[in-house]
Amino acid sequence: MSTATNKKRYDGDNIVVLEGLEPVRKRPGMYIGGVGTAGLHHLIWEILDNSVDEAMNGHATEITLQLHKDGETVTVSDNGRGIPVDKHSKTKKSALETVLTVLHAGGKFDGNNYKTAGGLHGVGASVVNALSKKLVAIVKRGGTQYKMEFSKGHPQSKLQKLKGTVRGTGTAITFSPDPTIFPRTDFNAATIRHRLEIASFLHRGIKVHFVDDANKSKETFHHEQGIVDYLGKVLKERNARPIHESAFTIRVDDPARIELALQWTESTDEHLRSYVNGIPTGNGGTHENGFRSGLNKAVRNYFDMHSLVPRGVKIAPDDIREGLVGIISLFIAEPQFQGQTKDRLNNPEVQSTIDGVIRPALEQWMNNNRSVADGIIARIIAAARARAASRAASAAVSRKTGGKRSMLPGKLSDCLNSGRGDSELFIVEGDSAGGSAKQGRNRNNQAILPLRGKVLNTESATLKKMMENKEIQDLVTAIGCGIGPKLDLSGLRYERIILLADADSDGHHITTLLLTFFYRHMPQLISDGRLFIALPPLYRIDIGKQTYWAADEEDRTKILADHADGRSKPDITRFKGLGEMMPKVLWNTTLNPATRRLLKVEIDDQLETDRVISDLMGRDASARFRFIMDRAETASEIDV
Repeated sequence: MSTATNKKRYDGDNIVVLEGLEPVRKRPGMYIGGVGTAGLHHLIWEILDNSVDEAMNGHATEITLQLHKDGETVTVSDNGRGIPVDKHSKTKKSALETVLTVLHAGGKFDGNNYKTAGGLHGVGASVVNALSKKLVAIVKRGGTQYKMEFSKGHPQSKLQKLKGTVRGTGTAITFSPDPTIFPRTDFNAATIRHRLEIASFLHRGIKVHFVDDANKSKETFHHEQGIVDYLGKVLKERNARPIHESAFTIRVDDPARIELALQWTESTDEHLRSYVNGIPTGNGGTHENGFRSGLNKAVRNYFDMHSLVPRGVKIAPDDIREGLVGIISLFIAEPQFQGQTKDRLNNPEVQSTIDGVIRPALEQWMNNNRSVADGIIARIIAAARARAASRAASAAVSRKTGGKRSMLPGKLSDCLNSGRGDSELFIVEGDSAGGSAKQGRNRNNQAILPLRGKVLNTESATLKKMMENKEIQDLVTAIGCGIGPKLDLSGLRYERIILLADADSDGHHITTLLLTFFYRHMPQLISDGRLFIALPPLYRIDIGKQTYWAADEEDRTKILADHADGRSKPDITRFKGLGEMMPKVLWNTTLNPATRRLLKVEIDDQLETDRVISDLMGRDASARFRFIMDRAETASEIDV
């Protein structure tokens, strides 16, 4: 047989052409970022953004979002103009059908219809339609109500003109996600509520209603002061005490609509929330760069004008922004986002625009409010001195990250492979567990670093205290890529960093403390997909000759229900900790890549994650108390 006949033929017929909305269903992650929780809720945001666009441009005053009883169906409605229903000259279909079935079809290409918009010009609605098992559009225009139904992006009915006359105008979109696309199709009411409240802050004067039929609640959000009210809410949430009473605010409409509210606080971190056309930009972009540039220039000019820099003190941009809490909202005609998920702004001209607005305004405000400015300056100088005091400890750690084994922590049992390759670092709770892990691991590519007791809570610790902590020093040194602004992933010594703690409440607490550290000080490890959580078993269950491993109570119950045979009495062993496990058992259940269970640490909603960590790990004990009391009824058993 010839070689040619052995090879798979490749010709013109092998070229696949995806038509209509097929590309969306084939590769949903390209349009909504993924099919997890974030991607699922992104469907809502796309439809909501369309209603917000109507409101932003003066065509709507009210938006209603209804979460239906099943928790999987959502209706977004507004009192805007309503999507046009007349025949489109190019597609020969109604404009409504065109908008919902054709990619890059919408009314936002023409600047005459929308001055500003959050959507990526005609992608959002059609994508939602493509990924919904059912979508129903109802439009009110000219005293008439129209209806059209779809399934998985395909029309299920013609455009129907409903009987009777109606008052007003507007659009209502009802959809249910396709379970063949999404592993879970139930929406989170708290996530929706948070997004709606933010929308009401960013678009002052607009009424946003949330009808939660799944939890039998109704709520209306309406804020006349807009982001000033939002700033107050954020300060309260973070328990951040301002050092000056009134916030610095900016509201301009030319050359772009820019709104800004900020206050310096006694906190040790910077917290900035940014939005473009009502869309949260969790990964920042050129508007945040312009903000920081303008802020830095204004404060430095004030320092220089009044000769306020003390001898021997160097003021860094981080010192200026320490303790700063700010909200920035930008509205522009042609936003250039990074990807369909729209979490980073790329417009290059925006940076200089915002810099040019903020610098003179802030400089003038400081000169007109000298007593306030003096307090801010004192705060910045104190931050610079504190940062200088912590540099020695930080430098000591940095010097140890050169990759030489002789400089690595003594407790680290490193792997034999010299390159990163497929190497893994297990951060283990306690010396006892570390001993079992060291004996049970694959020495070629698995390293073990045992930590002693509870890890330092880095959310409420100063930088100096954190860098003086022996466990944190060992952790940073072992990982090898540095920490904070100096973190460089090229120095990372392992392909994966895996948190391995006991499967009880103490172990969960230690894992949470470590996650707090990585989120605040080494976030690049999370965004680059390097951080994981191991799931060791809490129970061993022997039924006859079969052995099963249960990660928690729920897992144990399921195993007993699925495998109990009625003949053999289950023998259940609860592990008190990893140190109780024989090395072979630990390998088979937790360390072996072929049989273990790992959770990859990912951030679905950066703003929400930031809030939760601040509440649960920050200095404000009342936030934790509220969290515990709100969930007390769901706690059936306390693990002690």
